[in-house]
This record gives sequence, C-alpha cells and structure tokens, in this order.
Amino acid sequence: MLRALIIFSFLFLNLYALEPTVKELSWPNGSHFLNFLENNKIPLSLYYNLSSEDQELAAEIIAGTKYQILKDNDGNTLQVLIPVSDELQMHIFRDDNDNFKLEYIPISYQSEDKVLSLKVEKSVSEDIFDYTGSGTLALGFKDVFKGSNIDFKKINKGDRIVIVYNQKKRMGRSFGTPEIYAALLETKNKRYVMYKFEDKFYDRNGKKNDKFLLVRPLLNARITSAFTLKRWHPILRRYRAHLGVDYGAPRGTPIRAAGDGTVKFMGTKSGYGQVLIIRHPGGYETLYAHLNGFAKGIRSGMSVKQGTLIAYVGTSGMSTGPHLHFGLYLNNKPINPESAIKVVKSIEDKKAAAKFKAVVSEKDTLIKKAMADDTLPPKAEFFPNVIEF
Repeated sequence: MLRALIIFSFLFLNLYALEPTVKELSWPNGSHFLNFLENNKIPLSLYYNLSSEDQELAAEIIAGTKYQILKDNDGNTLQVLIPVSDELQMHIFRDDNDNFKLEYIPISYQSEDKVLSLKVEKSVSEDIFDYTGSGTLALGFKDVFKGSNIDFKKINKGDRIVIVYNQKKRMGRSFGTPEIYAALLETKNKRYVMYKFEDKFYDRNGKKNDKFLLVRPLLNARITSAFTLKRWHPILRRYRAHLGVDYGAPRGTPIRAAGDGTVKFMGTKSGYGQVLIIRHPGGYETLYAHLNGFAKGIRSGMSVKQGTLIAYVGTSGMSTGPHLHFGLYLNNKPINPESAIKVVKSIEDKKAAAKFKAVVSEKDTLIKKAMADDTLPPKAEFFPNVIEF
C-alpha cells in the first residue's frame, strides 16, 4: 500500500509539474499486452513468466483505459501504471538491478455515499452526466429499470430522478463505476423504485428486475474460482483479481449460450486460448474461454438463443486443467456473472425478506429526504490533466 501511495504521489507531482517524461495515454483498441511491451522495449519474458491467472488479467485491459508511463530523457521506460479494474492496477517497474518487474497493486481511492435528486431538464442521460460527470452512472440508472418497460425516449421535462449510490473519488475527482443502491423515476404520474439487494435489483414487493437474466453455460457446474475485482492472497502475499467465474468440468463438456445474442468473436485471445464472445442486448457481452473447440455450425455474426450449444470445455491458453472461464461485461466493464444468473424472481425466504425490508426502509428514508429538498446540486466541474482511472 505504501509503495502504491508513493508511486501515485510521484505521478501526480510530475503530471502537474508538466514533466515531459510522464505521459497519460489511452489503451488502443485491439492492442495486446505483448504489443505494448514490444513497443516500449520491455522484455516479453515479463508476460511469459506470469502465472496463468495474471496473464488472463493482462488480457482484460479495456480499450480506452487511461494509463501512465514514465520515461527518462533518453526515452527508456522506467515505470508504468495500467488499471485492470476499478480496484486493481498493473505496476511495471525496474528493480535495483535494473530488471523489469510486474506486480498488481490496489488503486488508492476514497468512496462516498451520495444521493442525486433532480427534475429532468434535457434528458435522463444528459442531466445525470451534467450533475455528476459520470456517464457510467447514467447508463447504470437506465440498466436498473430494464425490466420495467420504460421508454426513456418518452421521459418528459419535469419528471423526477433520484439515485442513491456510492462514488469512488481520487484526487478530488470521481472515477470508476458507481455502485447504485436504489433508484427512483417518476414519470406520467407513475413512480418506479428499484432497490439493490445481494447484487440484484428488486421492486418494493421483492420482484426481481428480470429483463436480462442468464443461465449457467454448463449444466451442474461447480465453481472453482469466483469473481473478484481485488483480493489479497495470504500465501503468495500479493494482490490478485479474477474478472470472471471458473467452472470445473471434464474436457469436451458441452457449453451453451448463457443468453440470446449474436456471436461477436471466435478465435484465440492471448492467455484465454480459444475464445467465443457473444454480444447481448443492452450493452452486455459474455465471454467463454479456454475452449477445446467450437460447436458445429457456430460462426461469427450468427444469432444464438439461450441454451444453444456453442463450444466445448477445454484447457487451451494458459490453463492448469480443463475448465470454462465465463466472463460477463456491461458496456465493457467486467461484472460478476453470478449476479445475473436466473435463480429466483422474488424474495421468498423469511430471513432474506426481513433483510430486504430493512434495505427498503433505509433507502426510502434517503429518497424521501432528497425529494423534499428542491435545491439542485452543483453541476460537475471538469479539470484538464487529471489522472483518471
């Protein structure tokens, strides 16, 4: 943690001092981590010496991600910081013997619970962005109501929006994906409210928003590695992340499409080996990795239905044994696939129902207080030359 703070402070000071050796760049679309190493004269062995899990992380760098690179006056790379999630970043540096090293370290930030309450002036997306500076919050708000058959193009001026959420902040500026706890929309004399409970959204009666639900791609699958944005490995004594769910199964086990969609990609993807990606409605994508092969007749660009046979379990790429790595992405951001698995449509367990009732009561209090105050929050300010993760 101390090293992360020192690195961050160093980059902060250099950026604001406008040092020419520190650059903030965007990760190019379609770029592989090996290309990055080669272009910056960093030994490719840095990648090949990584564990299979860490190689997978290197393949998760999203196009457009802002990263920082520090070079000396001769153009030699000294340090690099590349975010791989909202919680974790890759740190490349030279050790005391001038050898390149790679480690994953936490991204330092503060978080703040907030409530946004406003009446629509231009559009839902534009107004949320104007007052928060977060395009992902606007997308998340719409996504919460996907199962409510709301046409956001028909939202009128004066309709009410309330969002209870948590926002990460770094250097006084918002970054990352906000976590929405509750959301309200009043339109055409109707009030819609959704509450987050155990990573899923429900209405006041405990009915799940089930517009987008997945089935597990393997029957009777056992989870061998769960989704996590950041975890400390007590034995290896370093930070790891796993941006998907691993299901253990014998080689050749049939894999089925988790939801309706279009095959976006079939082929090889670095440490993931043979990969198939399906694009779903609403900005969702599912990734199936370490495949043994693709099902007959499956091709890029074709439409598939939930449950369609698409591939077979294998151990291609950097894999220690037969399994399926299953990833879920919303607008290119990794999210926990298990949060969208079709399990139940309502909360029926008595203990869970009591906890959900408490969540509703708490969030309703915040929403009521926000709606009683007609004071608009200040609009977001935008600053140049700020590190944005």
